[in-house]
Amino acid sequence: MTPKIAIVGRPNVGKSTLFNRLTGTRAALVSDLPGLTRDRKEGDAELGGHPIKIIDTAGLEVATKGSIADRMRQQTEAAIELADLVLFVIDAKDGVTATDETFARTVRASGRPVVLIANKCEGRTSDEGFYEAFKLGLGDPVAISAEHGLGLGELERDSLAALGLKPKPRVKRADGEEEPEDTDTVERPLRVAIVGRPNAGKSTLVNAIIGEDRMITGPEPGLTRDSVASDITWQGRTIRLFDTAGLRRKAKVTELAEKLSTSDTVRAIRFAEVVVLLLDAERGIEHQDLSIGDLVTEEGRAIVIALNKWDLVENKQQLLKGLHRKIAEGLAQVPGVTVIPISAASEKGIDKLLRAVVTASDVWNRRVPTPALNRWLEEALARHAPPAPSGRRLKIRYITQPSTRPPTFVAFCSRPDALPKTYQKYLLNSLRETFDLPGTPIRLNLRGGDNPFAPKRRRG
Repeated sequence: MTPKIAIVGRPNVGKSTLFNRLTGTRAALVSDLPGLTRDRKEGDAELGGHPIKIIDTAGLEVATKGSIADRMRQQTEAAIELADLVLFVIDAKDGVTATDETFARTVRASGRPVVLIANKCEGRTSDEGFYEAFKLGLGDPVAISAEHGLGLGELERDSLAALGLKPKPRVKRADGEEEPEDTDTVERPLRVAIVGRPNAGKSTLVNAIIGEDRMITGPEPGLTRDSVASDITWQGRTIRLFDTAGLRRKAKVTELAEKLSTSDTVRAIRFAEVVVLLLDAERGIEHQDLSIGDLVTEEGRAIVIALNKWDLVENKQQLLKGLHRKIAEGLAQVPGVTVIPISAASEKGIDKLLRAVVTASDVWNRRVPTPALNRWLEEALARHAPPAPSGRRLKIRYITQPSTRPPTFVAFCSRPDALPKTYQKYLLNSLRETFDLPGTPIRLNLRGGDNPFAPKRRRG
């Protein structure tokens, strides 16, 4: 039987926009006018290769019995009863309202699996509302923008998990269209971008990895203009490599073609999972290399550094020691970045590099169980207690990991604005060491308040 997913929430939180996005249609009317949807609307969709029925519902409102709003609510409650999964949507820009809290209790009481969605998360103004969503007691929220199509991958992952389904791989038919494959023998490629300054040997490296002269190479800088994708299979793992144009300092980028190439490279970084920063061993590491590394970590991508033309270096140990020191100083936000010496021209060190790429991907996707996180937090606080600004002790009560890619943690504490950056750095370093998270960006966000999942004490 085809699973049914009901989209519920108060009026004007973006339910119909999400319905249209998931079904790939414009079947549901969308407007800033609240209450436009009154009846249940069903549509066909596909989630991870599985056929799904999506139900769009009217906005939940507190209403007098027998009114139109009350009948709309009854329709929504009927949809919840029919559903195998409920997507509970809030407007992250508005934050959690009293109506959201009222109907969150209704959804919890239904006994249906729930995925909590914080919609309209396309800007920073939504951050406060996203973190408020934790207190609804519906699990970790998924940040999306239905209008802009952001966060749908995380939504698909959590929805499939709630339904007990696994994503099906997709294959390309003869007509060029893609369709789900019935077996689980094919996996989604690991997307890897090769980036660096012009003439570092990026195209030569890609040719060495794929085993053919696919990319134009030569001594002239700037031969590669756009990002070119190549698929390989390495030790049973499918990897999609993106050869990119060299990145120079902005002041030196004047021609339109190079500006377009630079934009394309930046886009490749944003769509990659792991980025290989390729350095020319003869030139060492320069300021521009560190600037590229900063860009990669700001985008939240995993990073591996490859040191090319290693066979041409004479004093290898001295160079490597100096390089590690400069990387530790210049990329202090991601300690433990793996550095792999290679020679793209003679195809040396390729397997070691690919092994490091797969390991970096595993770290980037790592999820730490909440109980283990809170045991770590208790030990970290015991080793080094938070400071007491103005004589008032800061308390960190609870920590959870709402997302991966990169690993992102949320700690609930008193007066989060008063917690010094040095103490936050202590927590981040301890997280890295305890849960083995080297060389990947990790995020630690601080929120005020108590543990949102702790049982509420009754008054009186």
